[in-house]
Amino acid sequence: MRISRRRATTALLGAAATGALTAALLSPMAATAEVQARDTTSDECDGEVVLSEADRLAGNCLPGNDTARMNASGADLAPGEEANSKNVERIAAIAKQGAFATEDALNSDLAFQGKYAFAGNYNGFMVYDISKPARPKVVTQVVCAGSQNDISVYDDVLILSTDSSRSDASCQSTAQSATIKDSWEGVKVFDISDPRKPTYVSAVETPCGSHTHTLAPGNGKPGKGKGGKPGKGSKNDLYVYVSSYAPDAAFPDCQPPLDSISIVKVPLKKPSAATMIAQPVLFPDGGNPAGGYSRETSGCHDLTAYPSKDIMAGACMGDGILLDIGDREKPKVTENVRDTENFAFWHSATFNNDGTKVVFTDELGGGGAPTCNPTVGDTKGANGIYDITRKGDLEFKSYYKIPRTQANTENCVAHNGSLVPVKGKDIMVQAWYQGGWSMFDFTDSANPKEIAWHDRGPNDAQRLVVGGPWSTYYYNGYVYSNEIQRGFDVFKVDDRRIKGAERVRFDELNPQSQPRYRE
Repeated sequence: MRISRRRATTALLGAAATGALTAALLSPMAATAEVQARDTTSDECDGEVVLSEADRLAGNCLPGNDTARMNASGADLAPGEEANSKNVERIAAIAKQGAFATEDALNSDLAFQGKYAFAGNYNGFMVYDISKPARPKVVTQVVCAGSQNDISVYDDVLILSTDSSRSDASCQSTAQSATIKDSWEGVKVFDISDPRKPTYVSAVETPCGSHTHTLAPGNGKPGKGKGGKPGKGSKNDLYVYVSSYAPDAAFPDCQPPLDSISIVKVPLKKPSAATMIAQPVLFPDGGNPAGGYSRETSGCHDLTAYPSKDIMAGACMGDGILLDIGDREKPKVTENVRDTENFAFWHSATFNNDGTKVVFTDELGGGGAPTCNPTVGDTKGANGIYDITRKGDLEFKSYYKIPRTQANTENCVAHNGSLVPVKGKDIMVQAWYQGGWSMFDFTDSANPKEIAWHDRGPNDAQRLVVGGPWSTYYYNGYVYSNEIQRGFDVFKVDDRRIKGAERVRFDELNPQSQPRYRE
């Protein structure tokens, strides 16, 4: 999901915004996910519907269209209703609270360590005790505004991403235009040696901020890199790969072109000394120039590392890529793929356990539009499943999209998910915003099949209030979901097809830094 740096008001989609996004969806060349706002005083806005400045999720100056053009006749859940497959039970829920209780305080990503779940929110993050999954407890709430607050944990370190322009790096900062040189965006570092009392220890400013980030610990001694090559990066260092995009000539700290990512090194023994060490260019040719149904590449949205295999997958707007991270400080692109027919915005990626497949997601509409309906179809706003050949090429196999039609007031598109650790199978659980979540088997890459799901009715029958699961992950026997408006959910899936997954235990889980599980 994207926030424009031009504005500093709250992020809600009203009916007008929904209509504008619909127009973008129905025009392939305009189907640009996470649409950037244009200057509403410019000549190019003449004759177009100008949306409220309060809308930070859709772009201004898009032609107006009624969402009635979307065929949502198959949507059957009303506000307040809930449905799921027979093998799913919601066993716990904790509502948003305190500084996070308002509609504009969107819940975001999740990370796990031991008995704790760390849940991001546009206004900070929560820590939950999940030692008893059916009775999770609030441990603490840390107020530190700076959306999206994408969150990861490693050892005693917690990392937060800030991709909205702020007055400074403190947790007391206020929104400030990115046109001001002194404005700040980047990553924040917390000490969580005592998860009950996280301590803010440092911050690192990065070009264009940090929309998302990905962790990879140093791979240590020589000989530990990919293919037996010398590794690079002490095991005492944590590498943070920072993704950001959408540069603008008006932003002093976010100048075009942006064909790179940023690398921040965090010394684990002294996280206060974190610093940006590199800004490697991934697209020396400029990346996808846009065309067909795809968006121009100007940075990456998300990276997923598989540290034990020294590989990483990048979802970079108009491009999907593979990288070699044997040298942690000098990642190299080894493969690039595009889909100009069906992928509008390459959003995120998930490897299978063998590292021989990648599931890429297309966030058509930027997470703020109703794309789960027959009008959009089942190949757009979907997952693209790719095999990695022996030569390291990405070979397309199929698309996967949830089969349930959602209402026109429900934002719905492929979003964040993780593997379900089942021996000999490739199974993933994934958030779809107000489409709920879906668990599917992609062992046969060409024929993915859904095996479990959960869904709720729209937040509102009259207007599109952005909501639904932002992230849904499997951790130590249970499915956890951070619901944008409703809060933190816990589910149990009872199905023979995932038998044995509950016995796989992780000490830590950041789905964008995939651990390998024993089969």
